[in-house]
Amino acid sequence: MTIDVLVSDVLHLSRFALTALLEQHDEIRVVGSVDNYLDALEFAELHKPDVGIISFQREESDAVAFAEKMASIPGCKSMLLATSFTRPVVRQAFSGEIAGMVQRSVPPHQFFDAIRRIHLGERVFDAQLTVAAVGNGDCPLTLRELSVLEYVSRGETVVEIAARLHLSEGTVRNYLSSVVAKLKARNRIDALRIARQSDWI
Repeated sequence: MTIDVLVSDVLHLSRFALTALLEQHDEIRVVGSVDNYLDALEFAELHKPDVGIISFQREESDAVAFAEKMASIPGCKSMLLATSFTRPVVRQAFSGEIAGMVQRSVPPHQFFDAIRRIHLGERVFDAQLTVAAVGNGDCPLTLRELSVLEYVSRGETVVEIAARLHLSEGTVRNYLSSVVAKLKARNRIDALRIARQSDWI
């Protein structure tokens, strides 16, 4: 079994090192290596690699959105790779269609195993990351509701949120209505205020 992998990393030395590491594994074939998200998405749409690895820095907020777009391509799964992940990023990835998140600190054999498992259809999220995603104390909201509310906090519209999360606009509105009801808020702006004051987003 050969796993075709696409590597995306804006840092040239990091990308070359990651590509060289992957090519040491007999079951992995690096079919593409690019330095920006748009090229990664275009390559994935044209060549449909089995797994697309998006390596990013903590401050690159677009990485998750591009990984979600890549995951929506038939036959292609996406993995995020970074030194560290913020809680909102973990929650967003965990509640979406991204197949896995791996920290750069893992040993190579765990990294290879994550790629293999993702290729087989599993979702691979480090236990520590998963705890970070759901560790919100007494927060009554689900991960999906938190993800929707986080997009609202960025000023995105229902239409934009629906497109990002591959949901219908009606479903997004239902999530927002549920958030308002659960938080006993007056409206979604008040719900956002409550969530921020409680450090849930």
